[in-house]
Amino acid sequence: MNALIFLIPLALVMGASFVGLFFWAVRNGQYDDLDDPPERVLHDQ
Repeated sequence: MNALIFLIPLALVMGASFVGLFFWAVRNGQYDDLDDPPERVLHDQ
């Protein structure tokens, strides 16, 4: 039971940090264009 007192807040903090990092990545454009950069290398002349 004592482990739950430590693990539940730790899990909540880790989950919130992962959600925050995901929204930070979306806001900074990390997921904007996943298809064109690999194809651009093939069409580069």
